[in-house]
Amino acid sequence: MTYALLALSYVIGATPSSYWVSRLVRGIDLREHGSGNLGATNVFRIVGPGWAAPVMLVDVGKGFVPVWFFPGLIDASFGWTLAFGGAAIVGHIFSFWVGFKGGKGVATSAGVLLALAPWAVLGCFAVWCALTFPTGYVALGSVGAAMSLPIFVALTPHQVGQGLMWFSLALAVFVTWAHRSNLKRLLAGTESRFRLRGDTKIDDPGEVT
Repeated sequence: MTYALLALSYVIGATPSSYWVSRLVRGIDLREHGSGNLGATNVFRIVGPGWAAPVMLVDVGKGFVPVWFFPGLIDASFGWTLAFGGAAIVGHIFSFWVGFKGGKGVATSAGVLLALAPWAVLGCFAVWCALTFPTGYVALGSVGAAMSLPIFVALTPHQVGQGLMWFSLALAVFVTWAHRSNLKRLLAGTESRFRLRGDTKIDDPGEVT
């Protein structure tokens, strides 16, 4: 049962909401437009802002549901709870539905942490806003939020043992690694900036979350 739930966590995480929305609404493969990333930001830019919010909610839910509901089904240890969350994140980034090329994992990671340490998520969101809105670089905000996660988790003393701290450190490294192409473009000065109003031109270079 435990391993079945672990596999189900991956399958839930692998659900490519942004890919399906772009197919249904615009008849396009989102991987071939904008940033090429299957995330809410690319949906905002290419499909339209009205579709970005539901995609974001689904991506957050993909991380939240396995961590919040599955442990109670089997009286799982905290280690298995983290494993369910990790499987959902891996599923989002390496989705079998789309050739193992998914999103960057930020929203799904936020869903996992929302179930485990909501105050840490709030702190990371504040960092994201502080870096993204003044600069216009979503990737900078996402990486900054990921790197600050272990700090906010450390300030959340009620969590079980050190497991969540190690998980948050691994997550920070993982999300930063997933944004490596964005970081290269930032250093080269070629990363696209985020605009508050959605631009639905499918040849827009976009940016990644």
